[in-house]
Amino acid sequence: MSGNTFGTLFRITTWGESHGAAIGVVIDGCPAGIALGEADIQKELDRRRPGQSDITTPRKEEDKAEILSGVFSGKTTGAPISIMVRNRDVDSSKYEELRSTPRPGHADLTYELKYGFRDWRGGGRSSARETAGRVAAGAVAKKILAAHRIEILGHVVELGGIRAKSVNIGDIRENTEKNPVRCADPDAALKMYAMIQAERSEGDSAGGIVEIISLGVPAGVGEPVFDKLSAELARGLMSIGAVKGIEIGAGFSSAVMRGSQMNDPIILRDGKPGMLTNNAGGILGGISTGEPIVCRIAVKPTPSISKEQCTVDLSKMDEAKIKIRGRHDPSIPPRIVPVAEAMVALVLVDMMMRGGFIKTSAVG
Repeated sequence: MSGNTFGTLFRITTWGESHGAAIGVVIDGCPAGIALGEADIQKELDRRRPGQSDITTPRKEEDKAEILSGVFSGKTTGAPISIMVRNRDVDSSKYEELRSTPRPGHADLTYELKYGFRDWRGGGRSSARETAGRVAAGAVAKKILAAHRIEILGHVVELGGIRAKSVNIGDIRENTEKNPVRCADPDAALKMYAMIQAERSEGDSAGGIVEIISLGVPAGVGEPVFDKLSAELARGLMSIGAVKGIEIGAGFSSAVMRGSQMNDPIILRDGKPGMLTNNAGGILGGISTGEPIVCRIAVKPTPSISKEQCTVDLSKMDEAKIKIRGRHDPSIPPRIVPVAEAMVALVLVDMMMRGGFIKTSAVG
């Protein structure tokens, strides 16, 4: 199986399965001299881990980060950084009955058709648990970006059709982590929470939209023509299993706008060119403008639902019905926020290294 590595100069390779002994990531290309400890990584993993509220999967994993290599005396050495997270609360019993009946909406069938053999326990490699490695690597990328005064903020803007009101950066910083749905609009957050509880009681699930804003990215990041910053962000965010769409800036709304509405007027701000508005989402021609980079991702409903669904029994090649049991999130967007932030951070570090904005050698 190929395709487990992401990045050019700042590269990550995630490994492990949902119900295996452990999951993790190897980071190659991290500069030497960056202060890094397990606490830096743990902070981000705690935002992603299961069992953090009553609207997430009840699987109880502490997701404790273990740095195995690449860090000495509290600083990165420039060597590959290996981070491991052990799987502690594994229960594969509910999947025994599903080993020959692929779950609708999951990668079970495509893995079976492509490889002819798969780890059916909890989805194996295709499980969302794989994203713990991304978040661990993203924590390292965020440390690098913080040194350049770059901040990445993710929040849920829509869940199950409930739309949050427009909020400012201060609201996102202040409110997002204060509620289990990670919505910066407190009133909408309450409605989203009630909706998720209702969907769970009916054996169903809900999808939504997550916005990721990058602040402080300098102008000039991005490599035309095929290596556009927008293209790399789309690739990174679309590589998350539950993401079915992405937009940058005005996104799909731009299709119904006129040029006079879409174009961002160029003005002087503190003696430098800037944009009066930000319909471009901080990227023009695949290159950052210096304005906030705004991405939104469409996240599908959790495919594991307890309602009866149609499938096929591959051992008999007969049509079958299944009801999925086990421990699952009734809605993915709240827990995907730190994953999306991680992927944006990984893209930005890699592209800034490629553009010479971040040194690839020791930082001192």
